[in-house]
Amino acid sequence: MSLLTRVTSFMERFAPLKLASGSWDNVGLLLEAPSPRLNANTVFLTIDLTQETLTEALSNESVGVIIAYHPPIFTGWKSLVMSDYKKSLILRAAVAGVSVYSPHTALDSCRLGINNWLANILGPGKSTPITSYDTADLVGQEGAGEGRVLVLDTPITLSELIKKSKLALNLNNIRVARSPIHLKADTENSNLISKIAICAGSGYSVIKSVPADLFFTGEMSHHDMLAATSASISCILAEHSNSERGFLPILKGYMSQALNNSSDSTVNVIVSTHDKDPVSIE
Repeated sequence: MSLLTRVTSFMERFAPLKLASGSWDNVGLLLEAPSPRLNANTVFLTIDLTQETLTEALSNESVGVIIAYHPPIFTGWKSLVMSDYKKSLILRAAVAGVSVYSPHTALDSCRLGINNWLANILGPGKSTPITSYDTADLVGQEGAGEGRVLVLDTPITLSELIKKSKLALNLNNIRVARSPIHLKADTENSNLISKIAICAGSGYSVIKSVPADLFFTGEMSHHDMLAATSASISCILAEHSNSERGFLPILKGYMSQALNNSSDSTVNVIVSTHDKDPVSIE
């Protein structure tokens, strides 16, 4: 069985494409290399396919498949030219014999996916999907759905949750929009956080209807933050891809175990060291 077949079969079990948010999302196998690299046995994981991460992947001659969380092909193309940034990435990968697969929102919503992981690192507590999906025909996907609502076992202050978020996501800084009821001093008059609405990436459209104490996502607009804080809901914003990237080592573990649990040849799974959020605080 080819490396690509093994990888796509695993991804369809772990994050079935049926769980993607809608027809707008371009998920699945986006590029099947016409002449795959010989003896390739490595899968390369990245949130974004950029010139830097693609060069990193192609410089490793054992890489045969790239899992790029965000789809590098999103809308219809009428040409393939090297002068276009995104098209050049696909052309370079094709020429090198490397295939590209994107799970995007299917990986957000699957049972053990990104939003479930975020709920786990912000917990302990009980988490449920904001919108549950019909998974009757999907083995092992009970409880899959869009976003997560987390009810903490023990309510904590916003400052404590900020510290916990930065530690779990390995971030020095994180953006916060405080509701007036969540005082920075965290005195006895500052309300505790008990219920958190969670969605990785740009998740306001998913979480906005949840009556929560806190919205946790990657990014929100200025006016959406004002609307939330005026409704006594504070916001923690990790930046778009920072809310997703920490899941890649988790996916690596699941994939490595599944792909090497047979008599087939060994598959290596590696995480990009050049993948990063474009936003920095300086």
